[in-house]
Amino acid sequence: MVKNDIGIILQIGILGNMEINQKQQPQKQEVQSRKRILVVLSIIVFAALVIGLVHQVIESLELEKQNELTQQQLDTAYNELDSMSNELDTRILKIAQLGGEIDTLLQIKNQLEEEKKAFRTKAYRQINDLQGKVSGYKEMLLAQDKEIVRLKAVNEKLLVENSELKDEANELNESLRDLNTTRSALEEKVAKASQLKIDGMKILAINSSGKEREGEFKNRHITHLKIEFDVLENSVAAIEGKSILVKITGPDKKVIFDVATGSGTFVFEGRENFYTVKKDILYDRNAQSLTFLYDKGSEYDLGKYLVEVYTEDYKMGAGSFVVK
Repeated sequence: MVKNDIGIILQIGILGNMEINQKQQPQKQEVQSRKRILVVLSIIVFAALVIGLVHQVIESLELEKQNELTQQQLDTAYNELDSMSNELDTRILKIAQLGGEIDTLLQIKNQLEEEKKAFRTKAYRQINDLQGKVSGYKEMLLAQDKEIVRLKAVNEKLLVENSELKDEANELNESLRDLNTTRSALEEKVAKASQLKIDGMKILAINSSGKEREGEFKNRHITHLKIEFDVLENSVAAIEGKSILVKITGPDKKVIFDVATGSGTFVFEGRENFYTVKKDILYDRNAQSLTFLYDKGSEYDLGKYLVEVYTEDYKMGAGSFVVK
């Protein structure tokens, strides 16, 4: 429109010049009139040029303002996209820690990173699409927040269930320990009750003529040592073969021991011990009378002798005699 005004003004100026040339009147008044017309035309042309320039400047400023606004929108959209990427990383980490599925999120994350790379080259064409995607990603993040809340609830429930299971397991273990303790106590009582006992021990000295003496002896009275006792009845003992061991300890605290006469060793309370004589029997829970004859082959030291009877790893009973 400005260009048309300038054209019309120029045409008016040309027509005016033509009229001046046709008249060819040298009058001073006409010359002055022409000068005024030329001045007016010049002013009009200059004004038109100024108006056109101002219009162009205004258009340029508006375009620059629009470009700045567009750039701000692009920067805002890109920053939001970058922020979405960082928040998505946080969600992926949280969901992974809670044991959730993150494969789909990782694919979305990779796609988002590719879009960030291509953003600057096609940004101006993608403003509307990008803003829409940002909104979509926001909705997706909200959905993932809900998933995180759900997974947290599931994990808390599992923790409670695990805690309850642990409590039940601890109670069960405690009950088992109590049962084992009770069982061990019962087994100990049964084992103790099943141990064999002896009664009525007699220790006799038999001389060379076969005469027996009981109580205190002299060496000349002892050709053989005779030890008698009863193995008592026990209804809870096992019916099995038993080795009955007799251990004779002298006044010097040493066991009378001779392999040639049947002596040997056994373990009692974790330590190895010697026995003097042994006899194997079949125990059938009924009372049995046993007799041991022992020939030392040499004189006895004077003093008190201790006679102990063992089977397996426990003592059945004891007695004593004196040589004077």
